[in-house]
Formats: sequence, structure tokens, C-alpha cells
Amino acid sequence: MTRVFGDPVEVWSSDGRPVRFVWRGRLYTVRRVLEHWVTTRDWWREQQPEAEVTGEREFWRVEATPDREIGVYELRYDAATATWMLSRVWD
Repeated sequence: MTRVFGDPVEVWSSDGRPVRFVWRGRLYTVRRVLEHWVTTRDWWREQQPEAEVTGEREFWRVEATPDREIGVYELRYDAATATWMLSRVWD
């Protein structure tokens, strides 16, 4: 089951890859990157050509843990604002 959040997170990275992040006051360590992809436009705005292109967003689906229990988390980096967000969590 997937849950959508959209919460801001603080992320530490190495060579452009997330290695740790803080979500809701807890420090998570990234154990493995499962997927990585980049989007350069909002596909849902294609029917509104006058809408602005929002810029590049990087998505990272990772296995991470705050302790012994490993979960799957999707982190999003917005290049235009230089901010990170936790967008999804898998149970």
C-alpha cells in the first residue's frame, strides 16, 4: 500500500545521491537506491500550453531505515527551489 505525503525533508547527499534524510524529526539512513528518474515538465499541463514549465525534478525511490525496520520511500528534489520533499511511502 502506498501513502502520499508531500512533506518537506532535510536530505544529505553524496555524489548527488541521497544518503540520509530527516522526516518528522527522525533520521533515516538510505540503505539502497531502488530507482532514480528525472522529469523536466509537468505532463498533466500538456493540455494547457500557456502554463509555465516548472523545471527539473529528480525522484529517488530508496530503501531506508531509522532503526532496524526497512521501508521504501520516494524523495523528490525540485531544482528550481533547491528543496527536497518526501512524496510517497510504501507499507
